[in-house]
Amino acid sequence: MIKKRIYFDHAATTPLLPEVRQFLSETMESMYGNPSSTHAEGRASRSFIEEHRKNIATILNCSTSELYFTSCGTESNNFVLKSAVSSMGIKRIISTRIEHSCNMQTFDWLHKHKQTNIEYLKVDDKGRIDLNQLETLLKSNGTPTLVSLMQVNNEIGSCIDIQEVGSLSKQYGALYHSDTVQGIGFAKYDLKNTNVDFISGSAHKFYAPKGSGFVYINHQQKPEPFIHGGAQERNVRAGTENLLGIGAMSFALKLCYDTYEERMSKLETLKAHFKQRLSTEFPNLEYNTPSENSSPKILNVQFPSFEGSELLPLMLDIEGLSISGGSACTSGAEKASHVISEIRHDHKGKAIRFSFAHFNTLDETDQVIEILKKCLSGKI
Repeated sequence: MIKKRIYFDHAATTPLLPEVRQFLSETMESMYGNPSSTHAEGRASRSFIEEHRKNIATILNCSTSELYFTSCGTESNNFVLKSAVSSMGIKRIISTRIEHSCNMQTFDWLHKHKQTNIEYLKVDDKGRIDLNQLETLLKSNGTPTLVSLMQVNNEIGSCIDIQEVGSLSKQYGALYHSDTVQGIGFAKYDLKNTNVDFISGSAHKFYAPKGSGFVYINHQQKPEPFIHGGAQERNVRAGTENLLGIGAMSFALKLCYDTYEERMSKLETLKAHFKQRLSTEFPNLEYNTPSENSSPKILNVQFPSFEGSELLPLMLDIEGLSISGGSACTSGAEKASHVISEIRHDHKGKAIRFSFAHFNTLDETDQVIEILKKCLSGKI
């Protein structure tokens, strides 16, 4: 009998919810017209897209005209950062060195090709910023500035209060971009009453298919075309829209918020139980995830160094457990984590990210403890 695998890597990607699969099946049969066509099938597809744009806008409390559909969070973040420099006059970006790799590489590109000044805030050993340092940088000169700080760190789960950072940015006339890819579906938003100019979302992080995402751009900011061609997405992003992906993304997001309190409660229970079991069975472990102000779905654990510790993710995989031991955003290969290297300058051992879904169970967390005991027996 094949042992059932345990999937604790939901921060990397999530499976489709059964309801989303059913939605996709039904939509495939009835919705196939090109949204740019003027005939009945095309008009139906256009109406479908705008209906789901309105649904997402309602959930986030923003205008439909402020939402642009993209292919993923990486595209959304590239869109924002490059547009801010090319069409909004930004000359300086304030960020940290623990942002997602798509932002870090875009910062490097903007510095090299657009002479954008990039300034990095310090973070502590749990990935937390110092708002006093941010304020000092904001008031240090009058250079047009964009603050770009992710809401939920994808590796360690540390959270930033976007309202607080947004208010500080506005006070000093800076724009604020928050990479909210790990937050959408797992935090509540009121964009009309939040001082944030740009946020991004990616469907596959909240139980919808890969290949769809969105970016929110406050109506006061006017982006220039990012992809040239047709008039799709109000002449900003050309190309025939991913009809099924947009619909499924909207449908899944509504499911997430319809069951928000229940899901968050389950995630918090799972994380607390798992952490308690880990601390009991392996008292010399450390945690890269802060105890407070962290995502309920992410727990990053620092395992001590031992011979072969770099092989721990592979060992766990062989035992039927799916986790992340680094960043999996480059050609499907695991790379050394720039996040862990930044918060642990004397980095020793192996950091493992466990990330949960509301349909994981306490029994699964207990099974994972047994798998870890087997893999670590005599090693730590």
